Amino acid sequence: MIKKIYYLSSCSTCNRIIKELNIGDAFEFQNIKEEKITEAQLNNMAEMAGSYESLFSRRAMKFRSLGLQNKKLSETDYKNYILDEYTFLKRPVIIIGDEIFVGNAKKTIDAIKQKL
Repeated sequence: MIKKIYYLSSCSTCNRIIKELNIGDAFEFQNIKEEKITEAQLNNMAEMAGSYESLFSRRAMKFRSLGLQNKKLSETDYKNYILDEYTFLKRPVIIIGDEIFVGNAKKTIDAIKQKL
């Protein structure tokens, strides 16, 4: 079974969640700053999550600095922004088997706990 986490090692929220979930060697870790997400990985995530938009973080600092809040973005735009700038990926992204969990909302973390 695939067990993978896409995260940022410098992100305190990601680190807190990893510690809270107590996930260790059973998971493959990909620090998205050091090892960029490939287009194939992103396509797979979007297929599992239902859209690129669901993987896109509007909290990224560049979201406002690029004025994206004033633009109507397409699925292709979301995909390209995530591929161009790792901070646009909503984190963490955790894949367990054929299920994907995106972001740090309490209900998402609770769902991961249930799955584990």
